Amino acid sequence: MIHEKWDQSVLLLLCCFFSNALGAFFGMDIGTDVSTMPSPSDLVMVLKANQITHVRLYDADAHMLKALSNSGIEVMVGVTNEEVLGIGESPATAASWINKNVASYMPSTNITAIAVGSEVKVSTPQSMDIIPRPFPPSTATFNSSWNSTMYQLLQFLKNTNSYYMLNAYPYYGYTNGNGIFPLEYALFRPLPSVKQIVDPNTLFHYDSMFDAMVDATYYSIDAFNFSGIKIVVTETGWPWNGGADEPDASLENAATFTNNLIRRVLNNSGPPSHPTMPINTYIYELFNEDKRHGPVSEKNWGVLFTNGSAVYPLSSSSRITGNSTIIFCVAKEGADKDKLLDGLNWACGPGQANCNAIQQGQSCYLPDSVQNHASYAYNDYYQKMHSVGGTCDFDGTATTTATDPSYGSCMFTGSSNSSRSSGILSPSSAFGPVSPTAGGTNLPVSEVQILITAACVAAVLL
Repeated sequence: MIHEKWDQSVLLLLCCFFSNALGAFFGMDIGTDVSTMPSPSDLVMVLKANQITHVRLYDADAHMLKALSNSGIEVMVGVTNEEVLGIGESPATAASWINKNVASYMPSTNITAIAVGSEVKVSTPQSMDIIPRPFPPSTATFNSSWNSTMYQLLQFLKNTNSYYMLNAYPYYGYTNGNGIFPLEYALFRPLPSVKQIVDPNTLFHYDSMFDAMVDATYYSIDAFNFSGIKIVVTETGWPWNGGADEPDASLENAATFTNNLIRRVLNNSGPPSHPTMPINTYIYELFNEDKRHGPVSEKNWGVLFTNGSAVYPLSSSSRITGNSTIIFCVAKEGADKDKLLDGLNWACGPGQANCNAIQQGQSCYLPDSVQNHASYAYNDYYQKMHSVGGTCDFDGTATTTATDPSYGSCMFTGSSNSSRSSGILSPSSAFGPVSPTAGGTNLPVSEVQILITAACVAAVLL
């Protein structure tokens, strides 16, 4: 039986890592199916302003690699699907590719990885087809029809001390899961005791679908008696807009997922079966790719618009943004919506907070959610009143933070600099107004063996 495509929810990439990063990190994928892509130099300004330290390119664009020179940003370059056949069949072609696209830019451009091939999908409605039964993770195995190919791949990764790279999408796991798992599980939200997800064999508790996907892959690798092969998630994310039949693709869900993902990655721990192995992760993606085909959601995975403004606010840890001397008051994650609405109404009414910025058409109106609006109103009240006894409580729905919650052009009261560059999604310069609009290349599985050969050739040449 020949499968024609690989699945969207978990994508395997072959790669060679040149160095190991110290501590967990998250990076950004930079797709190029964008109508108004910033120039490479402007794009690097956005990355540096947001203190993004790792990026994944889907090609080895010369202009982009030059712009990244001396930036300190770690770069993963890609061998495109169109280039794979030639590299796999000819060591001379592989050597030429390495010399042209890697060696000629190092060390000024900090290229740390090569991904060979991209977006190879499985033609089946089931999610994670290469792991037919991903839950419970402890019994997960790769599709047996792939045994020979997977063994060769894992042997290569083991011999070269490389990473197994996959794309893990809880969004697809949830939306294609027919209601088996709750939305909270996909969004890293706490689960009530009656909904705890437990592996019956190991009794490991899984707080998120993301961790379960990574662990299912570790167990699938273990089933081949390989150990010590680490996993890097090269794509994960959540679309912030979708069609009428895609209700879960929303600003609120995207912001919740990405915020919780960043916190999860930066706690420097692994999944339950490998708790000491951090899950380095690349977020899909930096900009919306409005030229992509398919449903509306395919065009709306970006965390930034191409003018540098944020699609939705991200509350980064102090590791990314640096510590602030200002204390802000914001709505608690998961707070009761009715209580939040009461607090919002009180702050904008009797509390005399200035709520003009969260009115429709103003700088802090989007995302149009009670939690976002409450955060702005709570903070405006707190900044004005805490010196005379005002508190940050609002019936238990508020909390203080040292992280500036401002984003894009939305400046929270107390923010020290309206053109600051400390926030992950708050670049200090924009590139002109761009209105928001509103998936990858397929590679036959018959060419997977050539992918492995290409990766091996690249590793030998390096």
